[in-house]
Amino acid sequence: MAKALFRLQKFLRRTQFLLFFLTAAYLMAGSLLLLQRTRLVIQQGSRGTSANQALPVPDGLAGVGIADPGTLQKPRPGPRLQEPALGQQHSPRWLVSRNSELRQLRRRWFHRLISEQEPMQTAGSKAMKRAAEHRGTYVGCFSDDSRERTLKGAVFYDLRKMTVSHCQEACAERAYTYAGLAYGAECYCGNKLPATASKPEECNSECKGEKGSVCGGVNRLSVYSVEEPRAGARRRRNVIYRGCFRAPENLTDTFPASLIQPNLTVEMCSEFCSKKEFPLAVIRGRECHCGYPTGRFSLRDGADGLLCSGMHNASGTAAGKYCRVYQTPVQDTRCTDRKFLTSKSKVFVALSSFPGAGNTWARHLIEHATGYYTGSYYFDGALYNKGFKGEKDHWRSRRTICVKTHESGKTEIEMFDSAILLIRNPYKSLMAEFNRKYAGHLGYATDRNWKSKEWPDFVNSYASWWASHVLDWLKYGKRLLIVHYEDLKQSLIPKLREMVEFLNMTVTEDRLLCVENNRDGNFKRSGAKQKDFEPFTQEMKDLINRYILTVDEALRGRNFTGLPREYVPR
Repeated sequence: MAKALFRLQKFLRRTQFLLFFLTAAYLMAGSLLLLQRTRLVIQQGSRGTSANQALPVPDGLAGVGIADPGTLQKPRPGPRLQEPALGQQHSPRWLVSRNSELRQLRRRWFHRLISEQEPMQTAGSKAMKRAAEHRGTYVGCFSDDSRERTLKGAVFYDLRKMTVSHCQEACAERAYTYAGLAYGAECYCGNKLPATASKPEECNSECKGEKGSVCGGVNRLSVYSVEEPRAGARRRRNVIYRGCFRAPENLTDTFPASLIQPNLTVEMCSEFCSKKEFPLAVIRGRECHCGYPTGRFSLRDGADGLLCSGMHNASGTAAGKYCRVYQTPVQDTRCTDRKFLTSKSKVFVALSSFPGAGNTWARHLIEHATGYYTGSYYFDGALYNKGFKGEKDHWRSRRTICVKTHESGKTEIEMFDSAILLIRNPYKSLMAEFNRKYAGHLGYATDRNWKSKEWPDFVNSYASWWASHVLDWLKYGKRLLIVHYEDLKQSLIPKLREMVEFLNMTVTEDRLLCVENNRDGNFKRSGAKQKDFEPFTQEMKDLINRYILTVDEALRGRNFTGLPREYVPR
């Protein structure tokens, strides 16, 4: 009996040890898997999702009559957290993958939230220690005010990868003397050293892209003096000629800074105004004036350039009534301050558009005109990284002035109280979205992309979505403001003022002029694009033109202005 009990105890001890070993191995494997997943680098994804295939245009659309939106099928964005229907055999491959890309974006957002909750491993005292590792010289920690910036030059954001060196190089390339960092991700440039110093420990925000480095704090700037850019980097000292304008009656009252210099040159005046941190250099004879566009000098009514000839004459001559205006490398920062709404908005406003219709540009204009962030139904890391902080805010928070969306279903539309519906020429929209799909917000698709099978599939699927997007909002939208992208581009201030009033906001004339001075933002495509490039076949044009006629008739039927004539190719 004793022998049997001994064997039982021995077996139980072995079993207990085995269970302990298996449990420990399971936990270690799970921890390693979680660590590996959190370190994944998720590639940039798409702005929206699309699941349903596009059907051919019904014969009834060949006429000009209004078609029922239900007859126009589109790759409509599906529910935000649903998986795409993978059984669709006729959808283009990349259309089916858009839901997967959006899930990856949200996964990255989740990991980013976790990483931001980690405790700070650095204090303000470390800034002096690490200053030697950077090209510039650390000056100190200074107070800053969002309403009245300490450094009033250019402003840059990098909400995920900001480093001290990145800020210094950006300011050096634009010929600034000082670079200041705040909130761990914001970079400010200027030529005047801040006056009010703060305690070193108050600059305690870790740089988003560099562990162990300090990038200012809340209303605090870590300021560095800027050295010459590295070899091969080109300083952006170039100035842009804005035109010839009639000079105000009293230039001294209109412009805060002035200089009289014999043999005055554009370079001399621009350098003087840049050091004074003004975006405009105005030359009249031997006089150099610096300032901003204002109601007294708005730069809207240009004069014949010949009237500015002979500017070396005395200011009392006929030539002295006109002046040449140049844009300096200094950014107009009177409208760059933005914040979330102090209280939840009572009106839930959408900024709706088809992809590629200029939604990001419209958000840039609205944010700078109102001073409040816009939100988004999606999360785009590239936009958030460049300063669109509303991307990370929940789209239903009502802390933003309006919410970007490409959705067009009945349910998605009726949850908004009102909407600004932005419409762009479908030919331009389709090309812009195709470029974004294959080359991001700032690039261009390659020749190979345009000549692949993806382009015809894209047009067939998205052309009908362009039409049904407008038709759905006309049918289900409660209160709409229709804005044509082309009109906004042509008459920026009047159209922007109309949008701001629709949002029930008031804005000063100087702020609108500042927006006009910074109209492009950070997401304007630049670089060489193919000249005389025509990616649309005649069959594609016939398809798109029928949709254009249908949308035009629907707009007029609702007493809105019809589509611009340039939409249909002649």
